[in-house]
Amino acid sequence: MIDFNNLNMYRENNRIEAKKALGGLPNSIWETYSAFANTLGGIILLGVAERPDHSLETVDLPDPDKLIKDFWDSVNNPNKVSINILSSKDVYPLEVNGDHIVVINIPRADRSYRPVYIDGNPLNTYRRNGEGDYKCTHEEYMAMVRDASVKTQDMLVLSEMELSVFNQDSVRGFRQRMKFSRPGHVWEQLDDETFLQKLGAIGIGEDGKKHPTSAGLLMFGNEYDIVREYNDYFLDYQEQYDPENRWTDRIISSSGDWSGNVYDFYFRVYNKLRQDIKTPFRLDGITRVDDTPVHQALREALANCLVNADYYGRRGVVIIKKPDVITLSNPGNLRIELSTAISGGVSDPRNSTMLKMFNFIDIGERAGSGIPNIFRVWRDQKWSAPIIKEEFEPGRITLTLPLDLSPTVGDKSAIKIGDKAEVKNSIIDFLTDHPEGKTADIAEHLGLKLSRTRDYLKELVDEGVIEAVGANKNRKYRLKR
Repeated sequence: MIDFNNLNMYRENNRIEAKKALGGLPNSIWETYSAFANTLGGIILLGVAERPDHSLETVDLPDPDKLIKDFWDSVNNPNKVSINILSSKDVYPLEVNGDHIVVINIPRADRSYRPVYIDGNPLNTYRRNGEGDYKCTHEEYMAMVRDASVKTQDMLVLSEMELSVFNQDSVRGFRQRMKFSRPGHVWEQLDDETFLQKLGAIGIGEDGKKHPTSAGLLMFGNEYDIVREYNDYFLDYQEQYDPENRWTDRIISSSGDWSGNVYDFYFRVYNKLRQDIKTPFRLDGITRVDDTPVHQALREALANCLVNADYYGRRGVVIIKKPDVITLSNPGNLRIELSTAISGGVSDPRNSTMLKMFNFIDIGERAGSGIPNIFRVWRDQKWSAPIIKEEFEPGRITLTLPLDLSPTVGDKSAIKIGDKAEVKNSIIDFLTDHPEGKTADIAEHLGLKLSRTRDYLKELVDEGVIEAVGANKNRKYRLKR
């Protein structure tokens, strides 16, 4: 993380803290320990000071080994810190330009260990921002406590609520989709109440009676009931196509003209997100398949945003679609390291029951491959890479998906000219919309030269996809019947 041969190049920041420590182990080190552990991790440098210009310089510790011993004695004392998350390799002495310093690498604590607090008092929980260490608010502390639980947030049985909170249209719609996705499933003949209990939307409360779970309330409840449990619950979709208006289209959970639950929000929003994405012509037997990897990645991104939201958090879920970018933002912090989320293989959703519900209608991914798949699809499209940003004060995750939907292949296409298969699909799309087409018409649509267009047309004829009718100047092409 640091090139110690060029220490003067660095400044204190979110992940670097310098302390002279000439008088012994500074007490403020524990606030930084807590802050780094609860935020993104970081490095504490003992025997390093800030110059007036904020660059770093070494000051030579007289006894680094004693400092290290004092540190280990304290970090293993539960009255000083709630937990020791370090191993021996994380603390070591180092000689830099002839001066002795101590390096302490503090990783981000696993969610099951957070919040990491000091002096035996959970109220002494810290986080890190650009200005240093700050004491967490009660809201931030409680968010970490919720994430530390073995059970995910949506498993809670809401004993004060009755089964009347469920929106019957939402339940009916879900069951219809599941019947289509999983025909003949053993739950198909169950009544709604039994079905919802099998699904995890209904649980048995301490009173021995059936009540909605948090997952059931969020997925199938009415907004006016959801906000009784989640006071800051809010789902917001905006289309921002006109710079002179704040939004040109909007869907919000509190409008009162629809259920306002997560399940219905998902489909309302996905139908908006997919509208500008080109759908190449593809057949499964005699049925046209209106789907692409981009569509699949958008579904994954939207489901990921909704199942990883902390619905007790502030500001709600906000999804914004602009001509060149889609952003999906939800309350809550990452439950695993960002690098792990991007590389894949680890699944740790904040609301696992909701994810299971989406899985039953073939939406979402449990194996930890959702985020890597989104990155792969964007890379295959040769679009700018997605960006995942984690914020604190309060916790928030934002996924930014850059788009390149410019008409590079005809006036209706959103694909790139360099991919031969995509160009062929554009020709098929053109001939789907136009019963017949001359080479010149197709070339103009594609933005290609006549000679290049003839090559593609010949390949499609050889493949038996299209056929030529007429000869010479009167030759036209059409889809093969």
